[in-house]
Amino acid sequence: MDNLTIFIALTATAVVIQAGILIAMYLAVRQTSARLEALADEFRTKALPSLETAHSMMVEMRPNLENVLASMGEISTLVRNQMERLDATVSDVIDRSRLQVIRADELFSRTLDRIEQTTDLMHRTVVSPVRQLSGLVQGITAGVEFLIGARRRQRDGGVTVPQDEMFI
Repeated sequence: MDNLTIFIALTATAVVIQAGILIAMYLAVRQTSARLEALADEFRTKALPSLETAHSMMVEMRPNLENVLASMGEISTLVRNQMERLDATVSDVIDRSRLQVIRADELFSRTLDRIEQTTDLMHRTVVSPVRQLSGLVQGITAGVEFLIGARRRQRDGGVTVPQDEMFI
């Protein structure tokens, strides 16, 4: 047996092994194909009616959805416009309030200034002359008391010590 026979025997064995592998692959593909066909049939019977129902519902609801979307667009435009108006109104109210606070502050400041001026005027025109008059009256009273006291001393004939000399 020469090398050629061994080579032919090995080649024949390899061809038989390859044929066996191909037959096993064929059987596995056929089995997988059967499973896929079963899954496809199950998909057709269960999922397709649901998909068709969903599609028909989408077709029916599409006009309603378009109306809702159009309405939402209009609503958002209206809300935006109203918010802009509200913002302008609030800004105006804030500006006017700020102006009124400034006016009230100026009025209060002027009132306090006038009260202070009136107080100064009252002090100069009423309180100071009253104090001066009071001092004058006290001076006259002290003079009269001194004169009356001097006449009594002369009647009593006693020597009196002036009030300032008592306190040394």
